[in-house]
Amino acid sequence: MLLFLFAFCHRNFLSFVGKDGGGKWKSMSDSEKAPFQAKADKRKKEYEKNLDTYNKKLAGGGNDDDDEDSDKSKSEVNDEADEDESDDEEDDD
Repeated sequence: MLLFLFAFCHRNFLSFVGKDGGGKWKSMSDSEKAPFQAKADKRKKEYEKNLDTYNKKLAGGGNDDDDEDSDKSKSEVNDEADEDESDDEEDDD
């Protein structure tokens, strides 16, 4: 019963946030919306550029020598760095 109440309240909270945010956005003037729209346009262009690069990479067989980025994601690189640090700490014991 408690889980049902939590799920019910959570769902209602999310709908409240969405409705309230939408209402606030509609009430904003164009000049107030401008910074948010500029940021969205910038991110959309970056996304489209990345998507084009990805599609070209797929079409070209995936091996581009002029690609400056590593195949590893930043999180994998950070995870490897963390492992190296933890190995150093274990050696000190």
